Amino acid sequence: MGKKLKQTAAAVIAGIAVWAAGSGQGFAEENDTVTMGVHSEKESALAEREWPERVARFTFDSGYTFEYPDAVRGIFVTAHSAGGARMDTLVDMMDNTDLNAMVIDVKDDDGWLTFKPEEESPYSDIAQNFISNPTAMMERLEEHEIYPIARIVVFKDTVLAEKRPEWSFTNDDGSVWKNRRGEAFVNPFLKEVWDYNVDIAIKAAEMGFQEIQFDYVRYPEGFERRDEDLNYDVGDYKDSEGDNVQRRVDAVTDFVAYANERLQAYDVDVSVDIFGYTATLPEAPGIGQNFTRISENVDVISSMIYPSHWTAHFGLDKPDLYPYELVTEYIKLENEKLAELDEPPVSRPWLQDFTASYLGSGNFIPYGAEEVEAQIRALHENGVDEYLLWNAGNRYTEGVNFLAGKED
Repeated sequence: MGKKLKQTAAAVIAGIAVWAAGSGQGFAEENDTVTMGVHSEKESALAEREWPERVARFTFDSGYTFEYPDAVRGIFVTAHSAGGARMDTLVDMMDNTDLNAMVIDVKDDDGWLTFKPEEESPYSDIAQNFISNPTAMMERLEEHEIYPIARIVVFKDTVLAEKRPEWSFTNDDGSVWKNRRGEAFVNPFLKEVWDYNVDIAIKAAEMGFQEIQFDYVRYPEGFERRDEDLNYDVGDYKDSEGDNVQRRVDAVTDFVAYANERLQAYDVDVSVDIFGYTATLPEAPGIGQNFTRISENVDVISSMIYPSHWTAHFGLDKPDLYPYELVTEYIKLENEKLAELDEPPVSRPWLQDFTASYLGSGNFIPYGAEEVEAQIRALHENGVDEYLLWNAGNRYTEGVNFLAGKED
């Protein structure tokens, strides 16, 4: 990030901090050695830090102790699974394999908070009782040494968009715009939306989660084709330099930087899920994601590189048929991009543990242990030790060697 951009982002964050103080299922060279970010073990208790003058000098201890694993090897867990009988199966899987982490929905794809907070919480009206006893869940994770990561879906939020249309994108008749799947998005330009989500992230940190993973940190897909047809507020970006593409990139990046700043006192890592193809472009014009700029503001970057989600790329006409080759070619590119940063985040991609039959005959293959291992092997062979597995129904493949490629 250039000096001028850093200064601009800092100014935005500083302004938001003052404002906040006053206001009281988706998806993810030449012989040089690429050095990737790595974590050391950590506990919930916090070490002292030097805080800027404007940041309150306090730290938070959740009371739980979670050690960072040798490398995070995790799975996605819906709130329904986390609060239901399937959790038994998933915990047993953790106990009997080399998996060690769970990414658990705290704010889901619709925008619901997945547990009931205290009655006076401003989020009580969006709370569902999917996880009926969060304390018992966290205690169980601690007992089984399962590293807890809170997933917070940010700008895809039908619940908030319908509740506060002025924070969303609307049609000329005043109705909230929705995509073909009936999903609405809230507006990344607005600081009110930022704080709405970061305050939920802080609650997750207070619950004991060791990492906050932000998903859907973007505008709707194809937004560049409809941005002039929809009605929405650009907030403080009205007079900013650059075109609409650059404004979107700035807003998304600034949100990530702001969220990271506000979460510092809670000693949690901050991660962002990002489309894999963003690493292949200077920046994604419609959705506002710039791989490098987001990576500069997080502890962990989680590219969603499911082979089924790619069109012809890397010389592969039907990528879903080639899990090893797709992940190999992608991670080589990502390694090069991260090596350009002074302090690169940990790379922890999302991998495919589902069969993409919706692609149609000839365009997909059944994904089982061999295909999952192929993706893991590709990462390990290219120096990336961390990964997450995605299966929307949380039915993960059995018999997988989760260290494939490490023992070679």
